[in-house]
Order: sequence, then C-alpha cells, then structure tokens
Amino acid sequence: MSARSAAMFKVRGVLRTLLRQLSTILILAGLMLLADVGLTLFWQEPVSALYAQWRQDALADDLEELSRPDLSPGEVQALERLPLDRDRAAFLARALERRTETGDAVGRVRIPEVGLSTVIVEGTDGGSLREGPGHYPETPLPGIRGTVAVAGHRTTYGAPFRDLDKLEDRDELVVEMPYGRFVYEVERSQIVDPTATWVTKRVKHDRLVLTACHPKYSAAQRIVIFARLARTEQLAWTSVRT
Repeated sequence: MSARSAAMFKVRGVLRTLLRQLSTILILAGLMLLADVGLTLFWQEPVSALYAQWRQDALADDLEELSRPDLSPGEVQALERLPLDRDRAAFLARALERRTETGDAVGRVRIPEVGLSTVIVEGTDGGSLREGPGHYPETPLPGIRGTVAVAGHRTTYGAPFRDLDKLEDRDELVVEMPYGRFVYEVERSQIVDPTATWVTKRVKHDRLVLTACHPKYSAAQRIVIFARLARTEQLAWTSVRT
C-alpha cells in the first residue's frame, strides 16, 4: 500500500468514527427531545418546573417573614381601634398592599381537591407568573370587599393551575394570607376569550376568580373558576390588642 493510499484509509477511518459519534449525539438529542415532549404532555415542562420549584422555596421563606407585619406605631394604634375582625382584616390587607411590589410573595393558595399548595405573588406579567400564580394588581387582596383574581400557568413553570378543569361545584379553595385564612367554594367554571376582562369585576358578594390559558398548550381562550367566599378564619394575633 502506497503512502497516499494509507493516508486516505486513515482519513476514512477518522471520518467514520466522527460520523458514528455524531449519529450517537443526534440519537441522544432526539431521545431527550421526545422525553421532554412526553413529560410536558403528561406532567409539565421539566426545565421551567425546576426553576419554579426553586423560586417557590425562596418565596415560602419570604411569606414566612410576612406572618407578623411590621406595622408603624400609627398603624398599630389604628388597628387597635377597630372592633370587628373583618375590619381588621381589611386594614391589614391594605397595609400589605402598600408594602407590596411586583413579584413579591403575598399569600398561599391551597386546593385540596387537586393537591395544590403554592405561593401567590403580586402581578400577572410574564416575570411574575414564572415565580408562581399571580394576583391581579387591579383587584383587592382577600379581606377587602370585592373580587380577588389570580392567574397561573397550566403547563410550564410548575403548572400550578394545570388541573383547574377538574374542579367541581362546592370544592374548596383556600387562600392563606399573613393576616387570615379565606375559604371559598367553587360556584362554576367558564371558558372565555382572553379579552373577557369582566371576569375580574366586582359583584354583589366577595369572591375569588382563578384564570389560566385554555386548552392546555394553547392561549386561545381562558378557563375561569368562580368561587364564593364561604368563611374567614382570622389569625389569633390580629384579634389581640398589642
């Protein structure tokens, strides 16, 4: 075999090795892509789920710090003068509103029927919803009369509202705030257009509205859960004069 033939044979061997390695990489990449698609379809998008869990852990710590609001002396005096628990809850809700910025933890929503327990943040912009379900800033916090509205993802960033479509009438939705526990009962669900801003409007009774994209993997419409306030469980410290 001539030197030239030997060199060509060696080059072909290297090329075959590179092609085998490239084929292996492409096969692995394809399998990983299929796995990601499968997880997203049957569970949730895995990468964003890990990020959301990390952020939820941090938000839980932030929420713990809110368990006893840092009220000014004037606010403490004003709170002491309020005789009714509902007035105290409204006062503390407004105090929290004044201190809250977009992306801050404000409370926790629990839906026993679907096994959900997740921290709510302030805001419904893209950045806030990557952290967890977001409170619509134009609606009140629980404790203030009106419609409390919260939005959340169904397939990404922890998919907190993935199973909203499984909720039925009279299922309980619990919102835990630093100043009280608010229990709502599902009245109905409805599919609406994304432009249906009327769902967050105030009605004659206090209620909670949960919204998410519908159907899953699409933003064509919204699924909306309407729940009526059933009872309020005041935290002990809010009813004790300081």
